[in-house]
Amino acid sequence: MTVKQLRSIYQIKISLNGIKPPIWRRVLVPSTIKLDQLNLVLQIAMGWTNSHLHQFIVNQTFYGVIDVDFDMDLEIQDETGYKLSDLLRNEKDRLIYEYDFGDSWEHRVLLEKISPYVTTETLPRCVKGSRHCPPEDCGGIWGYMDLLETIKDPDHPEHEDMLEWLGDDFDPEYFKVGEVNKLLAEYCK
Repeated sequence: MTVKQLRSIYQIKISLNGIKPPIWRRVLVPSTIKLDQLNLVLQIAMGWTNSHLHQFIVNQTFYGVIDVDFDMDLEIQDETGYKLSDLLRNEKDRLIYEYDFGDSWEHRVLLEKISPYVTTETLPRCVKGSRHCPPEDCGGIWGYMDLLETIKDPDHPEHEDMLEWLGDDFDPEYFKVGEVNKLLAEYCK
């Protein structure tokens, strides 16, 4: 049996594509995590609400939720039948995680490090990150950039409406690893 076949700890970096300055998270997960469980981890780590469809993409193969009512030209593999280690086997391997096909939030998931599995590790666990995730349904990258400009400019005609929609506590720079880990512990038992 090779090391790649053993249960390991994967250190993955999730980066939201197309956003500057970057929005990213570094998370530790078991290599054997199923893709449907990984979806939940990515949702929590990034700050999404799991309100939209998603898919994982590796080498032109798509993995996601099989929905017979949602007719697509692409063949989708059932994500519940795959582990992360089936898709990422070596350090520097990567995949695309797309969330919300309307806003098309693409995340690059990079396997940074493979470590021996230690039973005393609490997994999944976020170890680092930067910046607040964009709010749901804000219109993708361009909508988010417009939103940021609007809330920075008190003279913008939509400034007050946008702040009301976001809530006064929205801070695009805010990120607390402890808050993410509390949610991961609560929802990923």
